[in-house]
Amino acid sequence: MSPLDGPDRPEAPHDAGSAAAAAASAAAGAGEGGPVGIPGRADPRPAHGAGDAVGTRFRAPADEVAAAGGPGPTAPRRGGVDPVKALMHRHRELCERAVDPLEIAAGLEAHGVTDRTAARFRHRDVFSLAEEMYARVPRDGDAPLLAAPPAAPRPRLDWALLTLLPGILCAATVTGVRLTHGRTSLLVAAAGLLAVVLAVHAALRRGPLSPHRGAHPGPHRTEAWTCWLLAYAGLGDSLLSAAVGGGPDGLPDGTADGPWPVAAAPLLALTLACAPAAWCAHLLATRARRRLGTSRGLDEFAASVQPLLLAVLALFLGALTALTAVSAAVLGEPAGYGHTLTLGGLLFLARLLIVHGVTHAPAVVLGAAGAAEALAPAAVFAGRLPGCDFLAVPVNDLAAAWGPAGVPFLVCGSAALALLVHAARTLTRASAHAGTDQPC
Repeated sequence: MSPLDGPDRPEAPHDAGSAAAAAASAAAGAGEGGPVGIPGRADPRPAHGAGDAVGTRFRAPADEVAAAGGPGPTAPRRGGVDPVKALMHRHRELCERAVDPLEIAAGLEAHGVTDRTAARFRHRDVFSLAEEMYARVPRDGDAPLLAAPPAAPRPRLDWALLTLLPGILCAATVTGVRLTHGRTSLLVAAAGLLAVVLAVHAALRRGPLSPHRGAHPGPHRTEAWTCWLLAYAGLGDSLLSAAVGGGPDGLPDGTADGPWPVAAAPLLALTLACAPAAWCAHLLATRARRRLGTSRGLDEFAASVQPLLLAVLALFLGALTALTAVSAAVLGEPAGYGHTLTLGGLLFLARLLIVHGVTHAPAVVLGAAGAAEALAPAAVFAGRLPGCDFLAVPVNDLAAAWGPAGVPFLVCGSAALALLVHAARTLTRASAHAGTDQPC
């Protein structure tokens, strides 16, 4: 099992042994001439016959009847139970709070129910099974049972301004640092850095870049590794270059001409990219939700969302490329497309997964990328110890072949590719989008 297949992996379907036993019981019930259940019928009587084949594990027949709300253990042995009713009893809370069949379908999929499982209930797919379950839920006056009325979505201007704020503050900070000197420049850099961090934090807590209602962030946190990756984008390449050359000879002073230069163009481009990242995440959420309503099967939905995910990623990378070119031209620094684009793609994919409730894979991948980038200059410094020259050989060879930016390009590119593969499997599931309730 890879680290990406951790807690984010849905429950596996139950074994088919009990399903076969239930199918045999269904065949026996059908042989006695019992009526067959009609999908979508709100008849509370249990339907006998072929509909008794189930895709989940059930207990003894008497226990099944009791769990489904039917007669107790004293009921006759012969005559099957209603498998859909038993499934509704198992997922009673999901059925009662659902406002449409799509939420039931997404919940069943999250618990491992597939189209093949639905076929054992005499339904063509999970969506058809969810429609019957939704239709058979008892309601007062045929109105959905809602725990609380849904909150009205916030206006789009709210999160649009928040996503523009990090880039504006970063541009103001870079300008202030370049117009001041000495201790004043350090104070401006420290104050600006704190303001940018707070602005990014606010942008990630509201709007399309915030986890939707129903998503559980879990114990995995990625903020620390994200800050480290951004810090390396500004200082890491110059540190590695100085370390390979025998330095550094001093601490960074916030300028591009010091002994440890600061690359401001990647930081400015990435902070400005918060706005297109939010719009791309909003586009993915709305289009996927719309296709969820028109799809008639899980495979059809996955096939329609996968190209949408790739298109959204390409759109974001195109916007980031333009911002990188503009930032480098304005600040008079090298563009460094490789490092900036791979890091931006990595952070964007990680945020998409977190938005839709997947937290384990981003935490693992961002942590591995951050550790690998920290290991590169550490290996060069460790190679200066007596008898440890071999530790610095791989990093020195890579820096000589591709330059100092080759290390983060290789690390972030590999991590982004791993997250893209995981996102293509996770974000194409109906359960990743059915609960999306963004303030858009």
